[in-house]
Amino acid sequence: MFADGLMAGEKILVTGGGTGLGKSMATAFSALGAEVVIWGRRGAVLTEAAGDIAATTGGKVTAMAVDIRNGGAIDEAMESIFESGPLTGLVNNAAGNFISPSEDLSPNAFNAIASIVAAGTFNTTIAAGKRWIAGGLRGNILSIVTTWVWTGGPFTVPSAMSKAGVAVMTQSLAQEWGPKGIRANAIAPGPFPTKGAWERLMPAPLAAKTGAGTGAAGIPMGRMGEHQELDNLAVFLMAPGCAYLTGAVIALDGGQWLASNGNFHSLSALDRGDWDMIKGAIQSTNAKDRADRTA
Repeated sequence: MFADGLMAGEKILVTGGGTGLGKSMATAFSALGAEVVIWGRRGAVLTEAAGDIAATTGGKVTAMAVDIRNGGAIDEAMESIFESGPLTGLVNNAAGNFISPSEDLSPNAFNAIASIVAAGTFNTTIAAGKRWIAGGLRGNILSIVTTWVWTGGPFTVPSAMSKAGVAVMTQSLAQEWGPKGIRANAIAPGPFPTKGAWERLMPAPLAAKTGAGTGAAGIPMGRMGEHQELDNLAVFLMAPGCAYLTGAVIALDGGQWLASNGNFHSLSALDRGDWDMIKGAIQSTNAKDRADRTA
């Protein structure tokens, strides 16, 4: 779809770049000639991902273990990147989510999501933006949000609130930083299957009970999204030829949110026993993630 070498000379940071859609986008940028930096919390996963991407594309890929919940760590890592040559683009892809009745959420549960999606995205964006502005450099920001920014997200309120904030940040910075040569856009993907994503959110028996995440029902185009399709839009938005587009939040979901609101309203069918099962699954996953990070 794109000319070879389209992104030669670009240097792009992808947060959450070690797995899923982040890794997929990073691979697409690298294949078209960009130098890529990937951030994430799990150093071993990042190192493996960087090796995979470089082996596939032959490009330069740098892995940096950075917890974007830590503003100081963000700024230190960003300074290190710019010392070796400034970024031309930033993709805010790192996220976190779980499903729960909102009345069961504690302040810590809310902060676990908001500290990544809202605060982490903001702090990473500012860390790059202030360096672009200080250096009189052009910059390009792409944030991955969700269609919940338009419809709301029942049972995912911390994520919905945070993603809506990122969408408004995108529109705000497009206006504020446009005169400084910095663009800001966002993609709101629909269902793009990633390894283990639905299993982490909801055990299979409950997915079957609600119909959530079990196929293409409710999607007018009749299918789930393919990673390459999101990669293509991300490349288009990050490539030099798209210099006049800013402030856009683009849905990429086969028309799902227009037809069905694209959210978790179907989870209203769950009872207290179901939610207890989900809570146990989430706690088990979190414990495994903590063990992986300390291994």
